[in-house]
Amino acid sequence: MRILLVEDDPDLSRQLKLALADAGYAVDHAPDGEEAQFLGETEPYDAIILDLGLPKVDGVSVLERWRRENMGAPVLILTARGAWSEKVAGFDAGADDYLTKPFHTEELLARLRALLRRSAGHAAPSLSCGGLRLDPRAARASVNGEPLRLTSLEYRLLHYLMMHQGRVISRSELVEHLYDQDFDRDSNTIEVFIGRVRKKIGPERIETVRGLGYRLTAPESELGSEAAST
Repeated sequence: MRILLVEDDPDLSRQLKLALADAGYAVDHAPDGEEAQFLGETEPYDAIILDLGLPKVDGVSVLERWRRENMGAPVLILTARGAWSEKVAGFDAGADDYLTKPFHTEELLARLRALLRRSAGHAAPSLSCGGLRLDPRAARASVNGEPLRLTSLEYRLLHYLMMHQGRVISRSELVEHLYDQDFDRDSNTIEVFIGRVRKKIGPERIETVRGLGYRLTAPESELGSEAAST
């Protein structure tokens, strides 16, 4: 999952980038409203964390323009402005959630997970596909109760596939959502990571749809056992 962090405070930006990366996200950073506006309009983000008090262009103006341009990524406002009128202005501009500084990083991560779940149509805090389970809170996954040992990129890949299970996802979409802006992107490496994840979760769980991409599904045997248990 790829996140845009818009924050002008260097220390807070470094802290949040590390926390987001540790939680399994690819993170781009914009230090001012002008760059944020450009990135939000040209890059596909799964969610955006947006400060309001930004240099060059203020956060509310950036958000209003994004929404006018039909940019649909969920936006979490993060700001020192705690007055109710500021919150109303943020929500009216198109924000999905609001967190006032100072804050606990764990709360920000929890709110971010909730935004991502809602935007992908998931209600439960954990993701499941047959016997495959993924817990974004702990950045852990398992198959039939057995923990999986995943690298950070393998985890990002599996997380994205599980958030969009049942849908065919192209290699270019995976590249856009797994890597941050500074990463040397190569769609051919996606095949390598797909192969690695297949070996760990079972090859039958990730289907190759020729010419289109990949689709995560539960094996028929697990679907049958789930139906019998319900």
